Amino acid sequence: MTGSSPAPTAAARRRKPARTFLPLAVAAWLILEIWLLGLVADAAGGLAVAALVAGGMVLGAVVVKRAGRRAFRNLADTFQQAQASPEAQAAQPSAGRRPGSGNALTMLAGLLFMLPGLVSDAAALLLLLPPVRAWAGRRTARSLERRMNAAQAGTFADAFQQARIRHPDGKVVPGEVVRDDAPQEPGPGHRPPLTP
Repeated sequence: MTGSSPAPTAAARRRKPARTFLPLAVAAWLILEIWLLGLVADAAGGLAVAALVAGGMVLGAVVVKRAGRRAFRNLADTFQQAQASPEAQAAQPSAGRRPGSGNALTMLAGLLFMLPGLVSDAAALLLLLPPVRAWAGRRTARSLERRMNAAQAGTFADAFQQARIRHPDGKVVPGEVVRDDAPQEPGPGHRPPLTP
């Protein structure tokens, strides 16, 4: 029996439902988009479909550009606050970030606008509504938190969980301070540096 591979284990044979249904969902979405564009083309003509697709792309570019500018402005403000003196930082109240208050879902809405189709445009319009964006942000944050907590040792998610810095009040970073105040005695294997 040379060249035969071992029989796959039960865990290897079992596929996650997302891996099974994701390709089917993408295929169904594409078919629905094409069918809806065909209905609009039959009712209003090909020029209307072209105008809808072009308008969606332009609107998506505007949304992504605005979200990108806002993200860059937030990053610049964060750097300025980090470089400010401790007295100035204490004077400024630190606003806690809520799920859905960032720009990721806004950028996702812009990308959905750029995709040709009516279903993606409807989803993008929903994501631009603040209550829907906040709800989606909370759901995403909870899902990611659950996955990070359930991560097995040695996986990428476990490494991300360990490297993640929690900011309970916005400024606390756990760490250890090593002071170099007192001269240290050289150890038994210490050699002085060579000088020319």
